[in-house]
Amino acid sequence: MKTQNPVIESILTRRSIRAFTGAPADEAALIAIAEAGLAAPSASNGRPRALILVQRRDLLDRLCEILPYAKMLSTAAAAFVVCGLPAKDSGSASRFWTVDCAAASENILLAVHSLGLGAVWTAVYPNESLVQAVRQVLAIPEDVIPLNVIPIGVPAAAPDPREPDRLQDYLHMDTW
Repeated sequence: MKTQNPVIESILTRRSIRAFTGAPADEAALIAIAEAGLAAPSASNGRPRALILVQRRDLLDRLCEILPYAKMLSTAAAAFVVCGLPAKDSGSASRFWTVDCAAASENILLAVHSLGLGAVWTAVYPNESLVQAVRQVLAIPEDVIPLNVIPIGVPAAAPDPREPDRLQDYLHMDTW
């Protein structure tokens, strides 16, 4: 579906990019992406999330070694690690940190795409061994939980167009 709305067009054309050229990413673009991630909605406005921007090649390579589904980090320009802060408050943080982090992650993915870069969500949580491994590489405190690692870079090739979901299979009008 083609639309005249650039936001909807960006949502509909975003793809997971798993191969990068290795070219560096612009620092201003990475900051804009971080700002977009942190602008995501938050349940109860608790904001139990934090971002780690990884640009050092040695750290990207170490993450690549320990994360079985993030081998594209070997050519990524950078990565965001989206982390939850479940102990941030005694109220909603422990209940909603995963959804708040997921919303921030989606904003990051859309911002990356809108800037002509590529990215892919690679899961860390709830795999405790991956959580601990990422914590160790990045010196993340025990009360901070890495939800995912999002490798970012210049796409090595244009992605295939996405096959749209059939609305009739997923959209229920008024009732189930």
